[in-house]
Amino acid sequence: MLTEVAIRAAKRRDKPYKLFDERGLYLLIDLKYSPGWRFKYYFEGREKLLSLGTYPDVTLRRARERRDEVRKMISDGVDPSAERQAKKAALADSFEAVAREWLAKQTGLSDATRVRDVGRLERFAFPYIGSRPVSALKAADLLSVLRRLEAHGKIETTHRVRSLCGRVLRYAVATGRAERDVASDLRCALTPVATKNRAAITDPKRIGELLRSIEGYSGQPATHAALRLAPLTFVRPGELRAAEWIEFDLDHAVWRIPADRMKMDEQHVVPLSRQALSILRELHVLTGDGKYLFPSLRTPSRCLSDNTVNAALRRLGYSKEEMTGHGFRAMASTCLNEQGWHPDVIELQLAHKERNKVRTAYNRAERMAERKKMMQAWADYLDELKADGSRVIAIRSKRER
Repeated sequence: MLTEVAIRAAKRRDKPYKLFDERGLYLLIDLKYSPGWRFKYYFEGREKLLSLGTYPDVTLRRARERRDEVRKMISDGVDPSAERQAKKAALADSFEAVAREWLAKQTGLSDATRVRDVGRLERFAFPYIGSRPVSALKAADLLSVLRRLEAHGKIETTHRVRSLCGRVLRYAVATGRAERDVASDLRCALTPVATKNRAAITDPKRIGELLRSIEGYSGQPATHAALRLAPLTFVRPGELRAAEWIEFDLDHAVWRIPADRMKMDEQHVVPLSRQALSILRELHVLTGDGKYLFPSLRTPSRCLSDNTVNAALRRLGYSKEEMTGHGFRAMASTCLNEQGWHPDVIELQLAHKERNKVRTAYNRAERMAERKKMMQAWADYLDELKADGSRVIAIRSKRER
């Protein structure tokens, strides 16, 4: 039998050698590596070997305890090597492992967004479902995680964590490690977020003043282009700044934003007006050889930061109480509704969720022609306001045509 004294007295040699204890346990002494505990056993007539840790992290006493635990597994008909491999495989497909793998592939995220997403997962998801195999996760498992956040009044964070977990689970589905995204089942199970009015300019005269200010912006060309496109497309700020050239079909005047970049997790189509196409073609000369329309000034492998457009508006003299990047959506919604465009058409173009799936499919199929007309009419209207902000030019709705 081995003793601690004998182990400490053992010297490294040119070749590995073994110090035997009993019942299959021995310590392997190697020139290059720390001494390692090994356990030799037989299972179903085959000789097998199992590592039990390294010395001195695992003491002689602890190594013997581990050996005895493994021997009990063998007596119960369980192969410890196979059991260990199964646990490793499960760990590789755990929610946390898949989430970190997915995060590593999100090269377009800004540093601030990456830190925020990692922090949310580490604080609110990993402690509860991080070790669970993604294939075994159920909607109820994730709901219990989200209920903890709701109980502390973090309603908006609850919805953001659900959405974040949903993106991880869709990646798991795409890589063959889960059957479906169970987070999608929880959209209607959570307390709704209280809506907040965002700062926006909706008065036609002031819209004209804003558009003329944007035309005179003297900052970075890509930021200028983002400012000019924001009112013409009125997508969410994150959808705009992370836009990729591969999403655009300029020949057919359409921008298709993929589902994984949309708040509602569904592809969104933006018909492009002549004015938007003109800006995009100008921008393509500057950034068309890269991935992003609006690359970061630090590295072209990332898009503009989430505060760039707002910072540009501040530079133009508009406070956060007057106008924000998100305010272009409220601007378009208010004006288009006032001018008589059908609410369904406006809501579809704003990518607000239609709860009735049948109606959603119908709207997508039947309303695109109206959306194209509306987007061009909206761009023409903005041109009129920009040319003369003192005049109120009414957009003609479909019913007036």
